[in-house]
Amino acid sequence: MTVLREDFTLASEVPDRTDFPLPAPRRVSRLAVLGDSTAVGLGDPLPGGTWRGVGPLVAEALGIEPDGYLNASFTGARMRCVRTEQLPVALAHRPEVVLLIVGMNDTLRSDFDAEAIAADLDEVVTGLHAVGSVVIPVRFHDHGRVFRLPGALSRALRSRIDELNAVIDGVVAARGVPCLDLMALPGAYDLTAWSVDRLHPSELGHRMLAQGYADLLTQAGIEIRVPVSLECSGGATAGAVQHVGWLVVKGIPWLWRRGRDLLPYAARIMWRSYWENRPAPSR
Repeated sequence: MTVLREDFTLASEVPDRTDFPLPAPRRVSRLAVLGDSTAVGLGDPLPGGTWRGVGPLVAEALGIEPDGYLNASFTGARMRCVRTEQLPVALAHRPEVVLLIVGMNDTLRSDFDAEAIAADLDEVVTGLHAVGSVVIPVRFHDHGRVFRLPGALSRALRSRIDELNAVIDGVVAARGVPCLDLMALPGAYDLTAWSVDRLHPSELGHRMLAQGYADLLTQAGIEIRVPVSLECSGGATAGAVQHVGWLVVKGIPWLWRRGRDLLPYAARIMWRSYWENRPAPSR
């Protein structure tokens, strides 16, 4: 029996929504990577002394040809660097997808300015949107759980990262862009996901980032032509000598420079914590 609905449409005439095919995933041919040393690929060395990292892994997953791939990132980059130096290069490339990994260098500086970072990030996202790019920034994990710092520095860094993530969350919500949340990335705090310096992802860590990006791109309707594998292959393995060498040549000097720059902020954190938790005066 045919049922008459309240809007007087015959139920038998209502099309079954499952009959409508879903739109086919969209193939893309142009990818850009912007950001700092993680975007460069540090932590995932290749034989011969170059870096691979998340960019080439995502490019392979998307089937991007060499002339469609751009990595404009450089070590030490801050959000302002991306806006002033990397964004113009990316706009000329006219990418369909942009991976954006930047912000940690800002958290480690004494001139950290959340409002300025927000303005720079918003200009980067809106500029890329104007040329049709899908932009995916990252929000950051608690770096102190991976790279062990003295208590005051660790608390200061965590406070800064919270401020940075609040900035990123605000732009993401305002512009409606996807975002890769490193705090929610499975295995983000496993030491195997980090290189010897504990500052940059290992090959496995970069593959995890690439897999996270691929998942978000799939949700955005973009075709992933080759699934990202978490099985490490093709990279150069650092031995104990290289580990010690990095610690002496790079790690300790880096900790000294950045710790010294962050120390005044850490001192304020300690002072505020002392006054907030000091015992009440006896009467």
